[in-house]
Amino acid sequence: MTTSPTLPDRRSRPGLPLGSQLVRRKPLHQMARESETASTGLIRSFGLLQLTMISVGATLGTGIFVVLGDSVPLAGPAVWISFVIAGVAAMLSALSYAEMAGAVPVSGSSYSYTYATMGEGLAWVCGWCLLLEYAVSVAAIAVGAGEYLTEMATAFGVVLPEAFVQPPGDGGVFNVPAVAVVLLATVILIRGSRESAWVNTVLVVLKIAVLLFFVAVAFTAFDSRNFAPLLPMGTAGVTAAASRLFFSYIGFDAASTAGDEARDPQRDLPRAIILSMALITSLYILVAVAAVGARPWHWFDGQEAALVGVLQEITGRPWVSLVFATGAVVAIVSIVLVVLYGQTRILMAMSRDGLVPPVFARVSARTGTPIANTLITGGVIATTAGLVPLGELADATSIGTLFAFSLVSLAVIHLRRTRPDLPRTFRVPLYPVTPILAVLMCAFLMLNLGSSTWVVFVLWMAVGAGVYLGYGRRHSAVAAMTDEEYAEASAPVTPTHETVKDTV
Repeated sequence: MTTSPTLPDRRSRPGLPLGSQLVRRKPLHQMARESETASTGLIRSFGLLQLTMISVGATLGTGIFVVLGDSVPLAGPAVWISFVIAGVAAMLSALSYAEMAGAVPVSGSSYSYTYATMGEGLAWVCGWCLLLEYAVSVAAIAVGAGEYLTEMATAFGVVLPEAFVQPPGDGGVFNVPAVAVVLLATVILIRGSRESAWVNTVLVVLKIAVLLFFVAVAFTAFDSRNFAPLLPMGTAGVTAAASRLFFSYIGFDAASTAGDEARDPQRDLPRAIILSMALITSLYILVAVAAVGARPWHWFDGQEAALVGVLQEITGRPWVSLVFATGAVVAIVSIVLVVLYGQTRILMAMSRDGLVPPVFARVSARTGTPIANTLITGGVIATTAGLVPLGELADATSIGTLFAFSLVSLAVIHLRRTRPDLPRTFRVPLYPVTPILAVLMCAFLMLNLGSSTWVVFVLWMAVGAGVYLGYGRRHSAVAAMTDEEYAEASAPVTPTHETVKDTV
């Protein structure tokens, strides 16, 4: 048995001009009511620890385990600076996310924030970008898992057929390990949110331990001469690597997709986002410095599982590489699990608003999870993981992420100006400088992505426009409201001291 949220008639009322519909915002208090009602079918079971682990689980490991080998040849020994640049851009955006999560503590991440502040048109664009970000990132990360599974098999003397461990663009036919990882995460998510959060917490602890193990071993072979020259590819190489490595930080917004399942979202979501970003950035820089210190930067060129290769050369013991490769697979599974979770919750929020079919909002009364949503999403992503090469996936993910992050920072500025009275459990420091810098940093990193990535992005946006005009415009729940209903739902309500605690 499944349940669906109670929504108004999803057919837009006749005569509402397209321009008016695109700028119609979803009332904040309507969002809050939908989130608080039992009609969502979701269970509020996440505290600060679980939310922080969701954010860490979705982020930590992607850049280190998967794309470090592709980034060092671009930046040289200064790859750690690329991590800093990408981390600063991500932290600026994370601060904006933290404020919006405290002010609009609902599921849907930046899609919901944009809908509440800038209207349905930009909300659709943001949501469509998030679908690209989450789906493609899950596929990309799963491809990385396939590379480490190959290393594990090699440690046992087993050579996996190239045709079944690489996608067509990389000389194979179908990436079976990548598909298996996505399907495993899909099964875990279907069982229940609480169970998934527990599994994720265990996996996060394990992968932190594995990364610290790598650092300890790598520093035994540390050579400072590997950092000279620091910028062999110039500053252009550092910024190009930073644009690619931004892919490594996208997971922190996964915590904001759990607004409907957090016990105290206004208090815990901002804290979880900031805590996770501090931990992730520190570990990324530490591992990057250890890796380059252990091996010259040009050694990384062509290395698919770079960290395993570093350990193999330092220790000469197969079991060490096997342990690390196993830990890498565990780490990647946790990322796939949480990012796939975030994808389904964004689709659920868009479905509740009528912008995508209602099947994505149906929740099983038995498990408290959107089973059909999860199966559909997992199936599409598994197919993508089996067929598309990693590099193309990583860059496509970055551009969608950067655009969505820019919209959240703009949403902070808009909400500060239009609703200064709204309670906020976290406020962006140095406002408005911080959100403006976040937008500028995101724009800068987008401009450093390749032309092929921009072509994919433009085509994706064109498809999204067709989907919106063909389905979303006619089924929008907000557009279906009469002027009287919309005015009543939009009327500001003075919050009480009991309902929210406003802290600075």
